[in-house]
Amino acid sequence: MYDIAIIGAGVVGGMLARALSAYDLSICILEKEHDAAAGTTCANSGIVHAGYDAPEGSLKARLNVQGSLMMERIAGELGVPYRRNGSLVIGFGEEDRETIRKLYLRGLSNGVSGMQILEGVRVQELEPDLSDCVTCALYAPSCAIICPYELAIAAVGNAMDNGAELFCNFEVKHIEKKEGVFEISSDTQSISAAYVVNAAGIHGDEVAAMAGDSSIRLRPRRGEYLLLDRECGSLVSHTIFRTPSERGKGILITPTVDGNLLLGPTSQDTEDKEDFSTTASGLERILALAGENLKSLPYNKVITSFCGLRAVGNTGDFILTSPMQGFVNAAGIESPGLSAAPAIAEYIVELLKKQGMRLRRKEDFQPIREPAYAFRNASPEEKNQWIRRDKSYGRVVCRCETVTEGEIIAAIRANPPARDLDGIKRRTRAQMGRCQGGFCMPYLAEILARELGIPYEAVTKSGAGSEICTGRTKEGSRE
Repeated sequence: MYDIAIIGAGVVGGMLARALSAYDLSICILEKEHDAAAGTTCANSGIVHAGYDAPEGSLKARLNVQGSLMMERIAGELGVPYRRNGSLVIGFGEEDRETIRKLYLRGLSNGVSGMQILEGVRVQELEPDLSDCVTCALYAPSCAIICPYELAIAAVGNAMDNGAELFCNFEVKHIEKKEGVFEISSDTQSISAAYVVNAAGIHGDEVAAMAGDSSIRLRPRRGEYLLLDRECGSLVSHTIFRTPSERGKGILITPTVDGNLLLGPTSQDTEDKEDFSTTASGLERILALAGENLKSLPYNKVITSFCGLRAVGNTGDFILTSPMQGFVNAAGIESPGLSAAPAIAEYIVELLKKQGMRLRRKEDFQPIREPAYAFRNASPEEKNQWIRRDKSYGRVVCRCETVTEGEIIAAIRANPPARDLDGIKRRTRAQMGRCQGGFCMPYLAEILARELGIPYEAVTKSGAGSEICTGRTKEGSRE
């Protein structure tokens, strides 16, 4: 039996597991997918918002600002790239100017520091490639960028390094409380825990209902994105927003921490919680709206597209509730959920403490985690040192992103271990370059097969059912 079970290994579940792993507790993380950060977290804008957008007095506002202040320290401890690049909410006329003024006042009320309302000339000085039609902007220097799935994987890994256990492919189907203990079951496994936290993302309402709480209703909202080649990453230096609407913050333009340029997301309500498909109309809409903000958009530099689902709750705010003793909901964590995740974790720890959870600090808690990849950013002297220690770091597997065999092996062996091609991609960036794995994928599959001790044909892209080979064309040695 575990002291606590966390359902969901996204950024909220990962941050909570890490926070709790600092205490003398037995912790398990139950994840429906084949890997951590494979759900909502893996398709996210990666923006650490300043906090001016959420309504005053809401949990979103309070935890966004608090989480944003915590993020740089946590990213440093977890070895995750982070850059405080600032944001601009741009306006094109008097109506937009009034919206920007309201955002500024709301930001002040929420405790956001350093904001300024800028006129068009100053905006052009900061971002010369923005449209000449921009008349004003809200500048928030505390906005930052981070990689959401790297953050979640590192948080889960750090929790595991400190004793937590991760169960992937554990889709919760039944929850029952017997004599103060929760029994949680999938189709093939069952665990028991004294406390449960529901951080199941888009499926959070279903998990809550299994525990007897029918008050939560979540609606999936699709968001499609386009990613441009790294040669476009310097087109803007700040994260660029249009003035927001009721459906979200609109199509943003932002550099990523890895040097690409990201456009999106769209915003479309749906009933399908498994629909991650992209559409021609959605991608055309991104290009059209992003193109309005820039003097010139390099349409021919798009290297991939993807779609994510946000969990829109029925309260308009984060749903951080405890409907019964020992059970806590962390549901409806839409934007700014990534920004707020460290603060959400602290908030839930306090909820658990109020419910009677005994929290005794570990003397040997280790908050530091080595970066998942760093070879391409190392100096020639550092690279030579790595190669002298391990020759596999001298073999570059992914040329687009300069990822070595040593880094691939490390990702397969570290917590949480990569078990498929997408897992390697999220940990090392191999396959994320211009060719999108066209050249390196066969070599990555060979490394996976060798390290996992499985046939080449059993290697998958993203878990069971996504095998990349159906069989051999020739029998015998492949030497």
